[in-house]
Amino acid sequence: MKALTIRQPWAGAIAHQTKRVENRSWKLPAKYEGARILIHAGAQLDRDAQVYGPHLGVYGAVVAVATVSGCHWSNDGTCCGPWGFAQTYHWTLEDVVALDEPVPAKGRLGIWTPDNELVEAVTAQIKETSRP
Repeated sequence: MKALTIRQPWAGAIAHQTKRVENRSWKLPAKYEGARILIHAGAQLDRDAQVYGPHLGVYGAVVAVATVSGCHWSNDGTCCGPWGFAQTYHWTLEDVVALDEPVPAKGRLGIWTPDNELVEAVTAQIKETSRP
């Protein structure tokens, strides 16, 4: 499993709101299309973001798991609703599962490989939430 660090409040908007696109300056490597990834809330705030609501104040922790379903370039940003930016690659996300308890972790740039302990802590929460 891989992970992606995203600044707040964007990570929280993916986990707890309707944000299903991640805007990036670089194209998703093809080998990650369809991959399940950890959504890690970075240690820094994007001060230009205008997103409000609960669950946006968590930093330095995995807050959700999602499937990266695709990637496309957008000239004007309108293809992905209010969350898409112009002149960026849009990584589309599906099957987002927010964690009840964020799992503390140090993030990295790019797509990174979390250690087994982190993956196990996240997986345990997902299994608990999927029980009937």
